[in-house]
Amino acid sequence: MSTTSRWRAVTHHRLFWPVAVLVGLLLVNVPFTPDFFSIHLRDGHLYGSLVSIVLFGSPLILVAVGMTLVIATGGIDLSVGAVVAIAGALACLSISGETDQNSVSGVLLALGLALVAALVCGLWNGVLVARMGIQPIIATLIIMVAGRGVAQLITDGQIVTVNSDPFKLIGGGYWLTLPFSIFVVAAVVAVTVVLTRRTALGLLVESVGGNAEASRLVGIRARRIKIMVYVFCALCAGIAGLMISSNTSAADGNNAGLWIELDAILAVVIGGTSLLGGRFSISGTVIGALVIQTLTTTIYTIGVPTQTNLVFKAAVVIIVCLLQSPKFRAKVFGARSRGTKTPAPVETAAVVETAPEMEVSR
Repeated sequence: MSTTSRWRAVTHHRLFWPVAVLVGLLLVNVPFTPDFFSIHLRDGHLYGSLVSIVLFGSPLILVAVGMTLVIATGGIDLSVGAVVAIAGALACLSISGETDQNSVSGVLLALGLALVAALVCGLWNGVLVARMGIQPIIATLIIMVAGRGVAQLITDGQIVTVNSDPFKLIGGGYWLTLPFSIFVVAAVVAVTVVLTRRTALGLLVESVGGNAEASRLVGIRARRIKIMVYVFCALCAGIAGLMISSNTSAADGNNAGLWIELDAILAVVIGGTSLLGGRFSISGTVIGALVIQTLTTTIYTIGVPTQTNLVFKAAVVIIVCLLQSPKFRAKVFGARSRGTKTPAPVETAAVVETAPEMEVSR
């Protein structure tokens, strides 16, 4: 294989451009922060820009992983931001009502209550989509709007603060010198990869996303698969909500998880998963979420004005999406997409050779 062929094969890999953009964004920060890649050990904890990116990007990674499976079935979930707010509000309200906020049993009860509420939201979305036949964007829009109001009702429109060391561990604590949230994310991603790539579950999800009706006709319980992925997505959003409220030791029903659903969808798309459903990439989604979080960090590092940071962010996302498009690369870089084939001259020859025979038969 020639060098050109190898390079073309590498650039056609679905993870090449997301990784390239991630590395590029990291390098952009170096002129503004010379010690950007430095990691320091202080008081038994690791600190540094890279650690902070993973720490603050952990909730987005969780939500994006759940969103990946939903999109793989041809759906969408706009309610994850509201689920984040509901989970955080319930947990903080439950802990604040305890006499001893450092009680492990009280914290576990609060976590269980929050996650059960998230599962109920996911089940509601799944039933509306799979059983009632409502369009996913409409079905999940219900909780996106109403759920945010429910979160504010839970907190009575106030910011509920807590002072609990066990609860603080989830999103703001450290374990083995690293933020504890990294271990939570690693566990969720590992379980998801094992279930979707080491069992038949991943193929079932992809088949439902490719053609739900054909999957049903061959015996796959497409409705059950759809309900399951919505429940899993809500569970991931619930855990993310616990992380966010734990990191700030407070629950804000109005702002917690605000617009995280859009960042999650962007992370999934950047990771190479098609919005039309079918094949998906968990590793690509994780990289896409890190790209979004690194971009946010870069905006503050290079001093982009606050009033233009959303425009700057949108411009970078557009560039990433264009670089992933084979047609765009073919037009700009003159590279052929893998799906194009040159017409075979044999077909033309065959037509020429059959022409006399057609005349003779007349």
